[in-house]
Amino acid sequence: MQLGLIGLGRMGGNMRDRLRAAGHEVVGYDPRPEVTDVESLPALAKALGTPRVVWVMVPSGEPTRGTVRELSEILEPGDLVIDGGNSRYTDDGPNAELLAGKGIGYLDVGVSGGIWGKANGYGLMAGGTAADVERAMPIFDALRPEGPREEGFVHAGPVGAGHFSKMVHNGIEYGLMQLTPRATSCCRRPS
Repeated sequence: MQLGLIGLGRMGGNMRDRLRAAGHEVVGYDPRPEVTDVESLPALAKALGTPRVVWVMVPSGEPTRGTVRELSEILEPGDLVIDGGNSRYTDDGPNAELLAGKGIGYLDVGVSGGIWGKANGYGLMAGGTAADVERAMPIFDALRPEGPREEGFVHAGPVGAGHFSKMVHNGIEYGLMQLTPRATSCCRRPS
């Protein structure tokens, strides 16, 4: 499958490597010339066959919203945008609505795995329509850990559900990380 990937930082760059190793064609865009495959978002769109699938891995908030706005002017009806960053779930409805007005699909996908995901796979939590999820499933299957699909991927529900699930996931993870030092320090034997 062919994919456009915007944002080639630590996670995005590792995702590009993992997808290419699985046999997918990935065209990446990043403002840093030493890592990018194309020079601009319009060049990214031009390099992809239609209908396109474009995955956004840029910082949450305005950087993601701005990228989605720019893609709404560049992409065409039938294309699909996936926001895989740590966006707030309340941003997903407006992003999906903007793109739907142009005939472009939208998925929000919470991605867990950090820098270890390249080797071990990423936990993926998707929000959006079943048809759009199915369309991107070859990409999800390449990114998730080996084993049964349900152990590394979930279609959590409609638009917003993927990022909402990732928010809950982060809350649990960060809570456990805060408890770990306390639990180990309280249980040590005195020297």
